Amino acid sequence: MSALPAQLAEIQEDFLALEQKDRLLLLLEFANELPELPQQFQDHPDLLERVVECQSPVFIFVDLDADGAFHLHATAPRESPTTRGFASILAQGLEGLSAEQVFAVPDDYPLSIGLTEAVSPLRLRGMSAMLGRAKRQLRERLG
Repeated sequence: MSALPAQLAEIQEDFLALEQKDRLLLLLEFANELPELPQQFQDHPDLLERVVECQSPVFIFVDLDADGAFHLHATAPRESPTTRGFASILAQGLEGLSAEQVFAVPDDYPLSIGLTEAVSPLRLRGMSAMLGRAKRQLRERLG
């Protein structure tokens, strides 16, 4: 198995270093740090794809900049902190990676950050679906 990109490995270590009850607090911190959508997506929400597996309305869009660096843009309601937290983990953890690095992220990464006892399996599937959709959108962008 390939090594996790540094940002994702660090996020994983941060979660696993905490007691179970404190992991939800860290997830809440991530929820509060979800980057705002760039203006082009605020003006054209139709560019974003809904992640239907999530209980909350989550929308994502991925792109590569001129240097080939990956960016995941996501929006989730403030009243859905778990889902926002997951979106934020992926947005921050995948930020700036190459396409190859994004594709190499294990599909079960969401299960590896120690939230399986704290968060419902349905919510974890939602995070896995976000990661899967991000990879699929990236494949489409690359043609």
